[in-house]
Amino acid sequence: MNAPTTPSADGGATGEAGERGWFTPPDTPEGTPDGTAEGRPRLRTDTSSERRPARPAAGPSARPSTGSARPGAGPSPDTVLIRRTLAEIEPVADKATSYFYALLFLRRPALRALFPAAMDTQRDRLFRALTAAARHADDTATLTEYLSQLGRGHRKYGTEAGHYPIVGECLIGALAQYARDTWNQAAEAAWVRAYTVISQIMIDAAAEDARSSPPWWQAEIVTHEPRTPDIAIVTVRPDRPYPFRAGQYASLETPWWPRVWRNYSFSCAPRADGLLSFHVKAVPAGWVSRALVHRARPGDVIRLGPPAGSMTVDHSTDDGLLCLGGGTGIAPIKALVEDVARHGRSRPVDVFYGARHNDDLYDIDTMLRLQKSHRWLSVRPVVSDGPTLGLSGQLPQVVRKYGPWTAYDAYLSGPPGMIRSGVDTLVGIGMPAHRIRHDSLDELTASAT
Repeated sequence: MNAPTTPSADGGATGEAGERGWFTPPDTPEGTPDGTAEGRPRLRTDTSSERRPARPAAGPSARPSTGSARPGAGPSPDTVLIRRTLAEIEPVADKATSYFYALLFLRRPALRALFPAAMDTQRDRLFRALTAAARHADDTATLTEYLSQLGRGHRKYGTEAGHYPIVGECLIGALAQYARDTWNQAAEAAWVRAYTVISQIMIDAAAEDARSSPPWWQAEIVTHEPRTPDIAIVTVRPDRPYPFRAGQYASLETPWWPRVWRNYSFSCAPRADGLLSFHVKAVPAGWVSRALVHRARPGDVIRLGPPAGSMTVDHSTDDGLLCLGGGTGIAPIKALVEDVARHGRSRPVDVFYGARHNDDLYDIDTMLRLQKSHRWLSVRPVVSDGPTLGLSGQLPQVVRKYGPWTAYDAYLSGPPGMIRSGVDTLVGIGMPAHRIRHDSLDELTASAT
């Protein structure tokens, strides 16, 4: 499926939200020996290749005002300042991010080669990543998990520790330019403190990942199976072992659009032969998706980024799985079913497979075969428009008629509208938000190209 995943419906850390390592320290200004000038804060990032876990210097002025989130606790002073800046930037986000990249490419022209030719999606992802980091600034565990995944994923773009200083300098410059009403010495100090730590988390995660994993994998297409005029199942063979878990996703780059990566969920659990499969839907003006559906053929070689996402099954319990898959969102749902089967434990799995028309249920035969093989699996096709032999109506509303789901964890994968409606429906019938896992709505829109 053309989407990454997010751990929960209550605003948990998203998947791969950004395309670059963008939080970095400026060069040391002339002035005092410790790198400060006229009292201005200084970002410090250790870019050495021999890394050890980041440890902020002692003292409140050397670290951001963040910590483990406490129930009922309000945002820290730094978080308040950062969010005020973002609120001012939001209406002019496109201008601010364009200015950021203009600064970056003017000051370091060589970095332009690391980015795709078209930057529209890149600009959108930058701002979403910024807001995601700010949203969790007071939740150390969530922020660390999110940024560590981001740092690992950035390796495939060629991001190096030495790139972080100039990117941070340009980020601060763009914020100062477009947040003039809320930008002052205190706001700058808050951003410096917060993103000194943010960049260090990313650098440390990338360095740790480099000890055991490549920045990307080469993968040969071994089968290309068209299912509809705009959907194909693409199966690839990586050039080396590729560890992942059912429910995760990977970013893919085709040879026809260098440096343009899009996220797709695995449609299978790990296999003995090491093959990986993806369901790809070509969308209008979709560079990667249209290339994979209409141009790719067996023998072509694509590149895979590292696995990411946490829409995975907890095999330590026997709780049921309630799975809502809309369109190509059935891909990770199929992988989860295979994963449950591989672990050999009987636990109820109820799959609602939704589509607009009956003919759009392109993988229903596969799901029904799985149902015949496993007594614990129930598959219900749901069609919203037109005649069908299955259930009729909007997928979330149909799910409401079944249940109860009190002993289930929910997994939602599909179009953003379906996910929003599905989350509202499930919460409305009493399912706790922390038991709902779904695709990242922001990244879903950006990745479906």
